[in-house]
Amino acid sequence: MSKVSLPTIHTIIFYLSEHPAIVGFRWNHVQSWGSTWSFLFTSIATYLLLSLFLHLSLSVLLCRNQRIPLSPIPALHSLFMSLISATIFAGILLSATAEIRDTRWFWHRSKTPLQWLLCFPLGTRPSGRVFFWSYIYYLSRFINMFKTILNILQRRRLSFFQLFNHSISTFMSFLWLEFSQSFQVLVILFTTLVYSVVYAYRFWTAIGFRGACFPFVLNCQIVLLSCNVVCHVGVFFLHFFFKGGCNGIRAWVFNSVLNMAVLILCLNFYVKMYVFGKRRKVESNQISRNSNSI
Repeated sequence: MSKVSLPTIHTIIFYLSEHPAIVGFRWNHVQSWGSTWSFLFTSIATYLLLSLFLHLSLSVLLCRNQRIPLSPIPALHSLFMSLISATIFAGILLSATAEIRDTRWFWHRSKTPLQWLLCFPLGTRPSGRVFFWSYIYYLSRFINMFKTILNILQRRRLSFFQLFNHSISTFMSFLWLEFSQSFQVLVILFTTLVYSVVYAYRFWTAIGFRGACFPFVLNCQIVLLSCNVVCHVGVFFLHFFFKGGCNGIRAWVFNSVLNMAVLILCLNFYVKMYVFGKRRKVESNQISRNSNSI
């Protein structure tokens, strides 16, 4: 059995971290699809306008409680997002390990592997294994936006927090590539791990199995955002109190503000759920809409 499994493991490692397309990847506005600022702003604006237009159109054409049956589409979307998140997690984990192995000779005197994950050296270019999976993660944000359309069709609800969260996550993942922003490896690892679990849970419940007795998705999002805050604190200390500095620090500052805003909103929803949820049904319904923000 070991003779069969060993080549299989080597094959998986090759296709996730050593394939020429991954090793030779380079982010640029000519070869990388969706890599221009105009594409980014146009796609986000289209997402917002389409969601709003669809919500208003259904409100006019259909009765208030009438829903559109989507059969297996939400479950298939959750399954696909879970699988692609798990693939990105495995890919960037193996790629980060390979990058540390191959480039440690250059920065080992000034950084540890953990410091490298949090703080890219100044002059880092968006090329190679790690940035390939960062690019795949960026593209997956557009697939994740489809969740909003499904919510509008299936539940007749439009969550402005979901619109904000999806738009901001797409914008931030673009900044990671455009400015070779530090700490993106750990954020992608945390995010894809949580997303693979959350979407697997959604697939589990979509096919008829019983869900958790607590707000599973919202709790996962708070844990994810809390991990991101810890990473931001690490980048702050490495950049301002250690020699060398971190690459993409201006984009990091903007990223920090947006992450803090999302975290405050999630904590606000969380407090409302446990403090006022039993006494205010209206607020509880608002919480349930925003718990689908991932």
